[in-house]
Amino acid sequence: MTDETQAPDRSGAGSDGAGQAAPEPSVAQRLEAILIVADEPIGLVSLATAVGAPVPAVRQALSALVEDYDGEAGGPRRGFELREVGGGWRIYVRGELDGLVADYVGAQAPARLSKAALETLAVIAYKQPVSRSQVAAIRAVNVDGVVRTLLARGLITEQFADPETGALNYGTTDLLLQQLGINSLDELPPISPLLEDGADGFPDFS
Repeated sequence: MTDETQAPDRSGAGSDGAGQAAPEPSVAQRLEAILIVADEPIGLVSLATAVGAPVPAVRQALSALVEDYDGEAGGPRRGFELREVGGGWRIYVRGELDGLVADYVGAQAPARLSKAALETLAVIAYKQPVSRSQVAAIRAVNVDGVVRTLLARGLITEQFADPETGALNYGTTDLLLQQLGINSLDELPPISPLLEDGADGFPDFS
């Protein structure tokens, strides 16, 4: 009896199963890979550098993706959209689905915030509107992951993008006020007594 079981062909790790190399990802595919993990809008030139393509090709691919996601290319309208905000591009949940996402996040089993998350939340609460880089400068650590957690928990929100740098500025939400049992940020205690060095407050970036 002939044994038809064959060992996998390891001669071409990137082959498509027919002995041919898999096609190189398109500019649009490369853009999607970058945009799906972006925490802030990315400018056109930065995107072109990231995907190794000319700016005109990237601009054309972005337009094609917008049409695709909006259902204008013959396919379904997606639950997310590609938007240009503050001179940069980023993938967002569609506005009409914000409530659905908020309900989903709110229904997740609540978990205690880490010390890092609480410290970051305090900086944003007292300094808002404040950018991620400003929060990182105050805490002297990278806060990307913590900011994502606070956004997912609905405790902070993106307020606006800086017109010059494109950096997103964050502020707290009404949910935080509810969690703290206060009606406004004016009811937060003075920050000075809470600082170990007795300073008057956080650095002023204005």
